[in-house]
Amino acid sequence: AVRAARFNADGNYCLTCGSDKTLKLWNPHKGTALRTYQGHGYEVLDAAGSFDNSQICSGGADKAVALWDVTTGQVVRKYRGHAGKVNCVQFNEEATVIVSGSIDSTVRCWDCRSRRPDPIQVLDEAKDGISSVKLSAHEILTGSVDGRVRRYDLRTGQLCSDYIGSPITSVCFSKDGQCVLAASLDSTLRLLDKDTGELLGEYTGHRSTTYRLDCVLNEQDTHVGCASEDGHVYFWDLVEGSLALSLPVGQGVVQSLAFHPRLPCLLVATQGQVTLWREDTFQPE
Repeated sequence: AVRAARFNADGNYCLTCGSDKTLKLWNPHKGTALRTYQGHGYEVLDAAGSFDNSQICSGGADKAVALWDVTTGQVVRKYRGHAGKVNCVQFNEEATVIVSGSIDSTVRCWDCRSRRPDPIQVLDEAKDGISSVKLSAHEILTGSVDGRVRRYDLRTGQLCSDYIGSPITSVCFSKDGQCVLAASLDSTLRLLDKDTGELLGEYTGHRSTTYRLDCVLNEQDTHVGCASEDGHVYFWDLVEGSLALSLPVGQGVVQSLAFHPRLPCLLVATQGQVTLWREDTFQPE
């Protein structure tokens, strides 16, 4: 099974990782596999590329966070400290820090440049596993199985917490940085105002009751999308809340979802395969 499919920073390449303990780098627009990265002891659950495409971070069920050199294919460093499997990883903007979230209820921040084995910070406010982590220039956004979306503002040193009530499977920022999208196991997607926590929209129609499924916003913030356990991907109009699109992807659960950073192009993983969806007029850069 493919556990995660992720575009790189400019959307020209993508990473996939999964049950075979490996990560793979692809050119998704040509469908060519460029490299396989081996070094995790168990299935790999998430991966992310650095802004300059020189490094990859990954996290897996072996409780480890790995930093990879893209060109050599080697593990540069392995960070051990999580007490359970690592569900999600992200680089900060400069790719100097890796932020990882784990089933052990903590978020840990690892310095990529130092040789210290311990994290530079541990965020342990969550009462249950961390399912999703996203970063902006100065914020860490987390979603947890305890039903809370937490946002750490690193400039002011403040924590804002919003209670959704149902276990959260995925969170993300809108492109304009004003809103937060959260998917949860009550088969509902919620759009929150980032600063006030006000509920701006609810989106339903997909099925999400058991698995950790991704939610996304499209490249223009006009539509919100979510993976579903019925083999489809659903998109809703952000403002109206009406269902705009239902993509039949496959038979099983749609494991992962990623939207191109700047163009109408979608990466979907279900079971052992990854599919790329785009408009007929699409031109890769």
